[in-house]
Amino acid sequence: MNEDFLQYLWKYKKFNFLDLKTTDQKEIILKQVGEQNQSQSGPDFFNAQLVIDHQRWAGNVEIHLKSSDWYIHQHEIDSSYDNVILHVVWEDDVEVFRKNNTRIPTLKLKDYVDKKLIDTYQNFFQKTSKKWISCENNIENVDSFTISHWQERLYLERLEEKSVLIKEILQNSANNWEATFFKLLAKNFGLNVNNEAFLSLAESIDFSIVRKCSHNLPTIEALFFGQSGLLDIDAEEKYVRDLKQEYHFLQNKFSLNNQGVLPFQFFRLRPPNFPTIRISQLANLYHRTPQLFSRVIAASTLEEFYVIFEVETTNFWRNHYTFTKESPSRKKRLTKSFIHLIIINTILPLKFLFAKSNATNAEDELLKIMSQLPAEKNTIVSKYTKLGVTVSDAMHSQAMIRLKKTYCDQNACLSCAIGNYLLNKAHSLG
Repeated sequence: MNEDFLQYLWKYKKFNFLDLKTTDQKEIILKQVGEQNQSQSGPDFFNAQLVIDHQRWAGNVEIHLKSSDWYIHQHEIDSSYDNVILHVVWEDDVEVFRKNNTRIPTLKLKDYVDKKLIDTYQNFFQKTSKKWISCENNIENVDSFTISHWQERLYLERLEEKSVLIKEILQNSANNWEATFFKLLAKNFGLNVNNEAFLSLAESIDFSIVRKCSHNLPTIEALFFGQSGLLDIDAEEKYVRDLKQEYHFLQNKFSLNNQGVLPFQFFRLRPPNFPTIRISQLANLYHRTPQLFSRVIAASTLEEFYVIFEVETTNFWRNHYTFTKESPSRKKRLTKSFIHLIIINTILPLKFLFAKSNATNAEDELLKIMSQLPAEKNTIVSKYTKLGVTVSDAMHSQAMIRLKKTYCDQNACLSCAIGNYLLNKAHSLG
């Protein structure tokens, strides 16, 4: 038994609420259970409405496993709990009083809950080390409508989650959306291995300098490569010498400093993902589309994004992956799969927050784009698929990542639409 389950019972009135009495045998008529508190402090439910012993009450409800938890949590000295009108507990082991010494009516919920419901909860959701997720033996029985609707909600939750980082970067960028997008995009270009190094590179350059340098391709490349520290090599190639000379000029002109830029990794990376290639592609992107942020915000279809990100490296990198060694010649464009990652991890989260900041709604547009992108391939997606969950597009795969990390791993089944469905169905059949 845990408090999450008790809150679930109260929120959804999963008990015999027609014949309630306090522990001192006063009649309780339940009018409204109240609104569940989503924060970490204060009573569990706000604005509940009850009639206790023929007197109408409006206020808050606090839920504990034991009555004595009221004192363990020191609620008796916290003014946030002064307006608690009912203490809902599983075990009543002590009388509870407010700060002003008035007694709080107590409901012992254990006396009103069907034992079959408790057994069902324990059988379904008591996670063991042998289970990947608590409901893995039952999830295939959930109807497709419930899962698809929940996936949509989970994806929007994931966008909210990603908004936290974007807000932080936005605040550190003096609320400059272009600068924020540049940093997020650079981070995405680094993928998992070099994302922090690319972010530190972007953060080392004031975006006004990027804007000034983007009109000339050798200049913007020199800026990015110089700040990355990758030009600190001995090389005879004219391309490299020109980059060094241009960067030296930029250093003096803009008082550039790259001491905070993290080292870039090449080890265990496929050559197309080498930081040298990604930096050249990023430079070409900003050279080709100086108003990149405006273009991205205005774009509303997958085809428009493909056009915007149809870029490759400069000619030197056609037969190089590093500054010092030649390779067979080939064009090195941004692939569709890489563009998909940019759309999923950078563009759509940014558009989501930008729309919210401007009091507009972009949810339908974002969901439509995500439904057109293929599902990501990872362990989480493959395991849910084996359990019978449909993961047919990127919205679904992002949703399942959110589901696993935020709900399944935390055993938060009672906050999950799938968990609620299984519990309700099993109890109704029982």
